[in-house]
Amino acid sequence: MEKLPMTAAGHAALEAEFLHRQQVERPRIIAAIAEARSHGDLSENAEYHSAKEAQSHNEGRIVELEDLLQRAEVIDVKKLNGSTVKFGATVTLVDEDTDEERVFQIVGQSEADVKSGKVSITSPTGRALIGKKAGESVEVTTPGGGKSYEILKVAFI
Repeated sequence: MEKLPMTAAGHAALEAEFLHRQQVERPRIIAAIAEARSHGDLSENAEYHSAKEAQSHNEGRIVELEDLLQRAEVIDVKKLNGSTVKFGATVTLVDEDTDEERVFQIVGQSEADVKSGKVSITSPTGRALIGKKAGESVEVTTPGGGKSYEILKVAFI
């Protein structure tokens, strides 16, 4: 069973979603199914079929979350240090073409969210940054094309 590295915050978010789906969504969906059943003929009951579909989706996500949580290897980023980029590092970059600064944290796959500045360690950007130091240039091949960045700062916060 392959371990999945993740930050404490990422693990907490998965746990919260898992508990919400188990303790809030599951009972709500069961109640919706019971309500829809009370309306009679199930073969033409759109509410019933919608509720059953929601149940299937919810139960599938619960199983997925359970697997992620069991395989999680929680890494306390605040205990890490060093000058090279590795899991958990917060990296300040400057786009060498536009001089635009970007800040990314290298995180596990399940917690990646580029819009909030979290890139997966397995993403093209994450893989390109691993092992590099401040002052180095990095070429990243992304689905949107090639990018060239200079690493300004590596921190573990």
